[in-house]
Amino acid sequence: MINLYAYKGCDSCRSAEKFLKEKEMPYNFIDITTNPPSSKELRDLIKKSGLELKKFLNTSGEAYRELGLKDKRGSMSDDEIIKLLAGNGRLIKRPLIADDKRVTVGFKDDTIKVWSTIR
Repeated sequence: MINLYAYKGCDSCRSAEKFLKEKEMPYNFIDITTNPPSSKELRDLIKKSGLELKKFLNTSGEAYRELGLKDKRGSMSDDEIIKLLAGNGRLIKRPLIADDKRVTVGFKDDTIKVWSTIR
């Protein structure tokens, strides 16, 4: 089963949800703002994705700017960042799409290619 960590007010999230529906791919919608992944889940998702932790940060988001993370991030440990992400889903780049084998962050052409190969 695919987990779609998303936010209904996000254009990219709506595009990802529309894509999954059009491809008739069953998924579980998880509102990332009210139910973000736990620290343990984030560690697992990051490992499975093969991406750097910084790719999971929503650097264009309001919460990121309000917390001044651009200046603080360099002095924070991975554990501190993961704990922050788990406590505030608006800090996580979205949509976050995951199944038992793959994880993608954002919804661009390369993401579409990954999920287009599933059936």
